[in-house]
Amino acid sequence: MHANSSSAGSPGDPVALATLTPTQMRVLRGVRSGLLNKQIAYDLGIAEATVKAHMTALMRKLNVRNRTQVAIAAQALAGQPIPANA
Repeated sequence: MHANSSSAGSPGDPVALATLTPTQMRVLRGVRSGLLNKQIAYDLGIAEATVKAHMTALMRKLNVRNRTQVAIAAQALAGQPIPANA
């Protein structure tokens, strides 16, 4: 039995990709493109605070600690197929 029973896997785990909501996928694409939260919010037509909430969820699901690691994980996952609902 593992000491860490969290549902999150290793950073950039492809399995985590399947657990992302369509909006989280769009935010992830924005981060991968180097956009600021404000720019992502404008592009998606949502509040910047909502983007921040999605970033927090992305960090938890991708098992990373900061925005840079989210971008790195997004790049690593870029070769993975994107779910049709995203």
